[in-house]
Amino acid sequence: MGEMVPENNATSHLPQALLERLKDYGQENAFARWDELSPEERQLLIQDIESLDLPRIDRIFRCSLFSQALPEATIEPVPESNVSTVERRTMEERERWGKMGLKAISDGKLGVLLLSGGQLIFLRTVVFESLLWELDLEVQIPKGVSLLVLAIVFHLIIHFLIHAVDIGLPSGKSLFQLQAERILCLQRLAAHSVNEGSASTRPIHWYIMTSPFTDEPTRKFFESHRYFGLEADQVAKSPDGNGGLYSALKSSRLLEDMAARGIKYLDCYGVDNALVRVADPTFLGYFMDKGVAAAAKVVRKAYPQEKVGVFVRRGKGGPISVVEYSELDSSLASEINQETGRLRFCWSNVLSFSYFPLIFLDNFLFEELMWLNTEVCLHMFTLDFLNQVANGLEKDSIYHLAEKKIPSINGGVEGYKLEQFIFDAFPYAPSTALFEVLREEEFAPVKNANGSNFDTPDSARLLVLRLHARWVVAAGGFLTHSVPLYATGVEVSPLCSYAGENLEAICRGRTFHAPCEISF
Repeated sequence: MGEMVPENNATSHLPQALLERLKDYGQENAFARWDELSPEERQLLIQDIESLDLPRIDRIFRCSLFSQALPEATIEPVPESNVSTVERRTMEERERWGKMGLKAISDGKLGVLLLSGGQLIFLRTVVFESLLWELDLEVQIPKGVSLLVLAIVFHLIIHFLIHAVDIGLPSGKSLFQLQAERILCLQRLAAHSVNEGSASTRPIHWYIMTSPFTDEPTRKFFESHRYFGLEADQVAKSPDGNGGLYSALKSSRLLEDMAARGIKYLDCYGVDNALVRVADPTFLGYFMDKGVAAAAKVVRKAYPQEKVGVFVRRGKGGPISVVEYSELDSSLASEINQETGRLRFCWSNVLSFSYFPLIFLDNFLFEELMWLNTEVCLHMFTLDFLNQVANGLEKDSIYHLAEKKIPSINGGVEGYKLEQFIFDAFPYAPSTALFEVLREEEFAPVKNANGSNFDTPDSARLLVLRLHARWVVAAGGFLTHSVPLYATGVEVSPLCSYAGENLEAICRGRTFHAPCEISF
């Protein structure tokens, strides 16, 4: 027989003070099944409730309900002057912006913020266990944790593993390693650009927002790989424990750390993109040249009803913000700009969103989920603006409100889910600029397991191999292949080239058999 856990006075009786506190917010049903819980479960329940900032949650809920009842401002297309389009962008502008960006990088003015979230990927237990074994990681799950919390833990850890394990490239590199090597390459390019080939430059500081469950595995993973050539103090990991990116940046004092290091601008992106151009100097130079507080990379909508959010202007002369596809009337979505021939509302937010749900059930506070769920974002902010946003979003306490059927101990229950998106920062910006990019050059999402219809490691790998094959051919190289070229290609190490530059000396006149990696 198992050893009995002694029941102590702290958990034998219903905690009246805590019950009274819950009654103030109509949440006393949280103790409805107190008598059915073991001493361990009672202690966990008490700890969970005590950790909740009930006044803040109540304020957010009430402010969000009030905001939803207010009439929405009319939307207008983003003015052409706020967008740098691919066809209007000249070679002279690209070179000028690139030099400005590299100079700022060499001066240590750019920081990089990685949002390490992700979509839920279902894997068999044996795969999950083998990945843990391969990475030599231990996951400690406390006794008495609910199935819901356990599911979230596995979700976050599986997501971490997907990005710590390679996606099938010839090099076997993970997404983390590819991004670290792009940072190394940029540091070298910045030093060469400013100091005529000198290897010295100020490092790019890389801030990685983790979840409370993936923070320790992330640290161990980077330590075991010696930070992929970066200095240890270049890489800072911080768990998002407050249920919101911007408040977490402030509460974790990362904004203070960035200011102390002389960082003026922050490149913010999601991990789930195999082609992400981390700290893109051309984008940074454009951002600086426009003198705006916020900027975003965008792609054109493929067709009117594509399920992506688009940038709009709220009211005449109002702020630029993002409208989700479900909020955009179908007639507006199909309107054509007669001067450009494009859709009037065409600038897609690259399928990007982050949300931080707060879940409420009717008369029952189920749980506050501190969960960062990131697809792909490609944004740039000034540090001063991020400080303003952190204060503004917390003061206004307005989240997106959606009625959902939410799992609970009583089965599916009607409740409210409040979401805060990363693009909620844009309405606070006094000025915003958009920078068009091509999907096939900068967008290879990894959000689903192989076997799904889209956004898998296999599909991302092919996008990388095809793009890099074009780089090699443009640099004077030749390819041979045993399978159709559309199904293969070559991988160019980020240590060789950031975006296809400087490959002539390596590739001109040489033949490469696909698939392979091209490195120094």
